[in-house]
Amino acid sequence: MGSDRSAMRTSDAEGHDARRLTGVISIAAILLFVGIGSTVMTQLLGQFLGTSEAADETLVIALILNTALILIGWRRHATLAGQIRSHAEAEARARVLAARDPLTGFHNRRSLADEGAAMIIDAERRGKAVALLMLDLDHFKSVNDMHGHATGDALLHVVAQEVMAITPTSALHARLGGDEFAIAMVFDPSAPDVVERVADRLVARLAQPFDAEGQKVHISCSAGLARSDFGARSIEALMRAGDIAMYAAKKSGRNRFAWFDESMERELKARNDLEQGLRVAIPNGQIVPYFEQQIDLATSRLTGFEVLARWEHPVRGLIGPDRFIPIAEDTGMIAELSLSIMRQAFAAARDWDPGLTLSVNISPSQLRDAWLAQKIIKTLTETGFPASRLEIEITESALFDNLALAQSIAGSLKNQGVRLALDDFGTGYSSLAHLRALPFDRIKIDKSFVTSINEAPDSAAIVTAIIRLGESLNLPVTAEGVEDGAIAARLAAMGCAKAQGWHYGKPLSPIGVRTLLAERHLIVGAAPAPSNVEPITSRRRAG
Repeated sequence: MGSDRSAMRTSDAEGHDARRLTGVISIAAILLFVGIGSTVMTQLLGQFLGTSEAADETLVIALILNTALILIGWRRHATLAGQIRSHAEAEARARVLAARDPLTGFHNRRSLADEGAAMIIDAERRGKAVALLMLDLDHFKSVNDMHGHATGDALLHVVAQEVMAITPTSALHARLGGDEFAIAMVFDPSAPDVVERVADRLVARLAQPFDAEGQKVHISCSAGLARSDFGARSIEALMRAGDIAMYAAKKSGRNRFAWFDESMERELKARNDLEQGLRVAIPNGQIVPYFEQQIDLATSRLTGFEVLARWEHPVRGLIGPDRFIPIAEDTGMIAELSLSIMRQAFAAARDWDPGLTLSVNISPSQLRDAWLAQKIIKTLTETGFPASRLEIEITESALFDNLALAQSIAGSLKNQGVRLALDDFGTGYSSLAHLRALPFDRIKIDKSFVTSINEAPDSAAIVTAIIRLGESLNLPVTAEGVEDGAIAARLAAMGCAKAQGWHYGKPLSPIGVRTLLAERHLIVGAAPAPSNVEPITSRRRAG
């Protein structure tokens, strides 16, 4: 673009020079026309009146040629003027294209920086401040994926119109790329509620349905607010602060706005540090399996373990999954992490008593991988762990994106003998439909219901209903989050098959679980169990 503008300016300069030269020639021709024309006209008039001889033929020819020169010069002058105008208009269009987003007509990132800097200077001169609102559309990718990019572009155009209608006429509007927008506006520092009202109206409007290319689409938005009088004195600092606040709004559940504060920046830095560490930790085997006991409530016997992930950080010590699993999911590292955990857990459990099972939870993003079943089966084969001892847990929310693909993955796993459990049952929106759609072998009740069954009658009623449903469908039920004996006793009385939770002990490391199983003589090849200890393979196991 820069070389094009340079060439255009060179062409304009040459055009102006040619126009000036043509003008000089035309003026000289006109002066010559006046001089010759007066003589010829006098001679012609005298000839007509009979007072003089015929006009000088040479002068007449010179006059005609001079007239032609004037006409040619004028046309050339007019042509050059038109070319210069065209070049000027093209350069103006180029400047607009360089400064504006062609889809929405908003400023682009570069022109926002220029205009925003001027806005901040002017606002400070008048004792005002500038607020920058960074806005990102939630679920916009789904619109593109489901309806195509033409619909996505139409939606962006409509959103831009709504933004223009809601924000002040003096505001700067920019599209920064994709589905991200920025709005800068001047406000009185003592009345930030004016900015909040604008943000609130934007969030509320963008949560309503839109018509784009004849398609009714639903999105929402997450917005971050930053103000120039709170340390962000440049437009670049405002954009960074607004972006951090927008990320915090997304993390808090989307469809909302948040003001920037310094704690957000500290949290973001900590998250980035964890992300960088995670990229090293997974291939280096620092993310390891821990094992939570699963107990048969009727016999109080150990039947298996749920595999959990822990990060054994070389400096920070043990890091829980709530801190790094969301990062792994956001960055796409969850698939590698999950398979690494499975490989380690399968290898550790190979020589356990054959009656002990492993339950592994699958991330929603993994169910978008058409090769997931093959990857799990390959890991089972490489480690020598029997497929019949593996139970894959699928959360209900994971089934919403692509149920057909989930059914294909589930079918492939079932064909190899792997069992399936529907995890966090009761927290989704169409649990019964999903129970019919996939060949589940077990239901797991979400711990949010289990932990309060002795205090909240509604929780107890829900748990009872789920257990009765499992019985009618011949699907045994496992309850998560059993924290004390009273909850365990209540679940057993209700007819729940299995339970897990801290009442039975905290999750164990590979060494810890091996010690536990060795003490109970549940490792193949270990010393035989005493005659008064019933082998787990002969015990009744619910489900």
